[in-house]
Amino acid sequence: MRNGLIVLWMLLCWVTSASAQVSIGIGLPGVSIGINLPVYPQLVPVPGYPVYYAPHVNSNYFFYDGMYWVYQQNNWYASSWYNGPWGLVVPEAVPLFVLRVPVRYYRQPPPYFRGWRADAPPRWGEHWGNEWEQRRGGWDNWNRSAVPPPAPLPVYQRQYSGNRYPRVEQQQVLQSQNYRYQPHDAVVQQHYQAQRVQSAPPSTPQGRQAVPQEGRSQQDQHGPGQPSSIQQGAPPAPRGQPPQTGGGDVQRSAGQPGPQQGGPTAQRQGQQSQQGAAQREQHEPRSQGQGGGPQGKGSAQESK
Repeated sequence: MRNGLIVLWMLLCWVTSASAQVSIGIGLPGVSIGINLPVYPQLVPVPGYPVYYAPHVNSNYFFYDGMYWVYQQNNWYASSWYNGPWGLVVPEAVPLFVLRVPVRYYRQPPPYFRGWRADAPPRWGEHWGNEWEQRRGGWDNWNRSAVPPPAPLPVYQRQYSGNRYPRVEQQQVLQSQNYRYQPHDAVVQQHYQAQRVQSAPPSTPQGRQAVPQEGRSQQDQHGPGQPSSIQQGAPPAPRGQPPQTGGGDVQRSAGQPGPQQGGPTAQRQGQQSQQGAAQREQHEPRSQGQGGGPQGKGSAQESK
């Protein structure tokens, strides 16, 4: 009996702590709006409206047209995931059907809601002033017989709770894979697209990286002793002129012999110069013999 009471007491403590976690604040990355939902909340349709509300969440928590909406600390916030991160929504950009939800569905109404009709929307014009009222004129008048149907709930998010709650960069991927619904309200579409852009991973500038990679590949191809012409910025040789070989002018301008002296062209030039010298040596004796014929014969006879 005593052990059973101990177990029952432990269960009651666990249930109490779990319910308290729903109502206390949570510090989100860079933003804290005082809401912590360790598990997916129960959402119930508001009768006559295309909006859901969370009766067991100690906050003004709604779902409309594929996104979650929270009125906390006199500000509206929106998110595509049930536990944020939350984006601030200015009063001029709150969807009309979210503004039209009656006061009784606000689980934590602010003090200035007191005295307002429970079955009517909050008096936003009185709270935000005449300027807002002029911009959003007619926000509380609509055809109740032409209310759009509520959007389907993204119930796939139930499996992501506690430590399994995805990071910001993972939320967009999971959303596109498991929730095909697209917002119909023009205002919600803008919020939805803005959050998708913010949650997308940063793109790397591939165009800037291509230039140094190309330069490195050309250096590898040309070798360390022959740098690329693109890096040096030298203009290409004209097509009508033959390429220069390792001649004397090039050697004097460079101050040292070029790398092409040991090539096949230089060897052929050396062979041609040697052949020309040999031919000149062969012609020189013949010219001397023809010019002094008798002398040649005399010398020959004297030797005999």
